[in-house]
Amino acid sequence: MKTVVITGASGNLGQAVIKKFIDEGDKVIGTVIPNDPVPMNYPLEQFEKVIVDLMNEDDAQKFIDSVIGKYGSIDVVVLTVGGFAMGKIANTKTSDVQKQFKLNFETAYNVARPAFVQMMHQKSGRIFLIGSKPGLDAKNGKGMVAYGLSKSLIFRLADLMNDEAKGTDVVTSVIVPSTIDTPQNRQSMPEATFQNWVKPEQIADAIYFYSSAGAMVIREPIIKVYNNA
Repeated sequence: MKTVVITGASGNLGQAVIKKFIDEGDKVIGTVIPNDPVPMNYPLEQFEKVIVDLMNEDDAQKFIDSVIGKYGSIDVVVLTVGGFAMGKIANTKTSDVQKQFKLNFETAYNVARPAFVQMMHQKSGRIFLIGSKPGLDAKNGKGMVAYGLSKSLIFRLADLMNDEAKGTDVVTSVIVPSTIDTPQNRQSMPEATFQNWVKPEQIADAIYFYSSAGAMVIREPIIKVYNNA
């Protein structure tokens, strides 16, 4: 049984990843923001919900410390929290960039850093960051300046972590999804071809595989989960 931390537990992707790891028999600790209304109906023996503000570095550190204190180790961390915003350079202010930076980078870094320290101590572990096409290639980020800039840092963070972790079994992966098939995306793009999108469950399957023994020899992966989008 692995000990798995998943941030953004109430989101579409977070819920799919939680279900996958629980179905495989693992213990999941999922984070939610204060006053999150989404019900978490998972087996109590396999799921623990923790309310934490991941933009607060001290709170995130205390959260990871509490997981280590309770379970002794952290095997997998999946960081699904983030946000999106449109905006060309002409109408993107520094404050817009800072907001996306906090949503997409700080929320990930505040958990990934203490989790990485623990995994380096263990000499094993898997961290999954959520990238994006605009973050991977600036050509895909036209009209999404703040978002693309914030997501580009996710890839640099993975590079730095993997370089520091050479010689250990600690691996940081970046998941790069295309359009995710969620009710919100269907509502905002009703004319799209939904079957070309990638389902949260398919992303969860990919994450699980890359955290499994079958993927132990893989290092520094950028995992493009595009389907046909």
